[in-house]
Amino acid sequence: MARALSEIYTDIQKLSDSEKGELLRALVIELDAPGDPEVEKAWLKEAQRRYREIVEGKVKGVPGRLVFERLRSRLNR
Repeated sequence: MARALSEIYTDIQKLSDSEKGELLRALVIELDAPGDPEVEKAWLKEAQRRYREIVEGKVKGVPGRLVFERLRSRLNR
């Protein structure tokens, strides 16, 4: 069973700055690691499908400014 995040955090606080740096680098490398190839293929296929729909005029893009306005409106409820 995995340790509780609070326990891990407590252990991290005990590390030296250089050890924390090493841990941080290791976590970043792990998070930036290539994803599952099948998932990457699926996302590429989806992106291509969406691009085709825009080019063919089946859907219309929404300006980023409007997207963020709508998000802010929903989050401020």
